[in-house]
Amino acid sequence: MIAAGRKKPLLSVQNVHAFLSTPRGSIRAVDGISFTLERGITLGLVGESGCGKSMLARTLMGLLPQATVVGHDATIEFRGQNLLKLPAKKLRRIIGKDMAMVFQDPMTSLNPVVKVGHQITEVLIHHLRIDKQTARERVLTLLEEVGIPMPNRRFEQYPHQLSGGLRQRVAIAIALACEPQLLIADEPTTALDVTVQAEILDLLKRLQEEKQMAMILITHDLGVVAGRTHETAVMYAGKIVEQAPTSKLFANVCMPYTRALLDAIPRLTDPPHTELRAIEGQPPDLSENVPGCRFAPRCQWVKSRCRTEEPLLRGFGNPQHQFACWYPFAGS
Repeated sequence: MIAAGRKKPLLSVQNVHAFLSTPRGSIRAVDGISFTLERGITLGLVGESGCGKSMLARTLMGLLPQATVVGHDATIEFRGQNLLKLPAKKLRRIIGKDMAMVFQDPMTSLNPVVKVGHQITEVLIHHLRIDKQTARERVLTLLEEVGIPMPNRRFEQYPHQLSGGLRQRVAIAIALACEPQLLIADEPTTALDVTVQAEILDLLKRLQEEKQMAMILITHDLGVVAGRTHETAVMYAGKIVEQAPTSKLFANVCMPYTRALLDAIPRLTDPPHTELRAIEGQPPDLSENVPGCRFAPRCQWVKSRCRTEEPLLRGFGNPQHQFACWYPFAGS
């Protein structure tokens, strides 16, 4: 867990559960998540598709589907205010202004029938109460900051007239328009080619450092967080199963699931036609009560205790490096 220091952390998430109602029953999409995040720190949130990363982000932002219930004892404190207890009017003043989010697919987060410049000016006028001309000047500066060439021309274009990389830069510009203190980037490079992915990730890192924002970078790829985050939290089946400063995590992986994610990353040193490594099996059904460790059915180092007793997230003498595993060094 990130050290709190003398002042309160910017974001404090404690015991957050999110239950999604479905025809098959209630699904524990987020199951007891706790962490803190300081100003100016980037947290990498890593895990397979379906592990709860995006649901956690949407819980933090108050963007959950109507059929979702958040546990009554959960707290999401942002600058000392519990967002779960705020009236809707006060919450709207924070979301989009002080807390912002870059979504996975800009084609679904951008309005296809509104010019990109007007989509950004809308945010500025709504939150900052500035006039249209001042907002336009600010937007042109923002478009330059996020690396969009010919900002005057792009201002008057529609999303479909831009490439995928430019659309994602527009989405980032919208998120940064009001200079938020916390930015959540949910798989911001999934639909982009490798070269553009690197450009977008480097852009986010540069902007985070320049503006001293806190950032949560969500990805399924541990390779993405290396060198771009201060802390890394690994999620599996709705829970955080390992968390540490990024450099310490890569130097000493303790959770077999984290090791499996690392092993799945292709390496340039591998010979041509090397078969990609995959994690065998499927994640558990979150509508069912699974005994023991949730990764046990897929773990090659599983023992009998793993199938009956659920390990808690703890540090075993090192509070900076926490993991949920009974036999943490079995795969080292």
